[in-house]
Amino acid sequence: MKKLGLIGGLSWTSTARYYQIINQAVNRAKGGQHGAPLLIESLDFADIGRSTTDEEWAHAGDVLTASARRLEQAGAAGLLICANSMHRVYDEVQAGVDIPIINIADVVGRQMKADGIRKAALIGTRNVMTEGFYRKRLVSHGISLLPPDLELAERIDRIVYEELTLGKVSRNSERYMKSELTDIAKEDVQAAILACTELEMIVDVRANVLPIYDGTAIHARAGVDFILAD
Repeated sequence: MKKLGLIGGLSWTSTARYYQIINQAVNRAKGGQHGAPLLIESLDFADIGRSTTDEEWAHAGDVLTASARRLEQAGAAGLLICANSMHRVYDEVQAGVDIPIINIADVVGRQMKADGIRKAALIGTRNVMTEGFYRKRLVSHGISLLPPDLELAERIDRIVYEELTLGKVSRNSERYMKSELTDIAKEDVQAAILACTELEMIVDVRANVLPIYDGTAIHARAGVDFILAD
């Protein structure tokens, strides 16, 4: 098995989920007491988590690139950045190392294309929903996206940064997301994309009127495929 590096702490709640998904899948594949060979660097989310200005994003890029290099030097053969929003600096981080970094939007896009999905709603924090770094990669896989809902993006920002990244799960937030997904299902779309690694804490991806593509699970499984590939 190849060793995979996780740039985590973005937030710790989602990193824990990555660790669980990857280890469970490797154990199912290998059996016995097998687990995944992982290297994890858990960053301080408060330092970079709510980046908005160019200067703040430049700092985030520097922090993630340094982390990627440390994981590469420690023996990682590939990397995951365990956050959707931090893929804004993906190209910079990938340029800073000689090992592959699996892009979350690419693996989501490939899965949707394989499933015949052509039109979807992208749901995540404000920068994911409104900026091009994520949307353009999905479009490159033939996925047409609804225009961003700015009111929904602002509400998700509050839910993510004030609740989920702190490990808090609110019934009000669960009801809100269920209502929003019900409304989105009435639009001319085939699926919704959970493009925030914490949102599965309050969205039951298996019990919705609309198919849900959970970026966290898809990204983690891509990491498993990397680990197990010959």
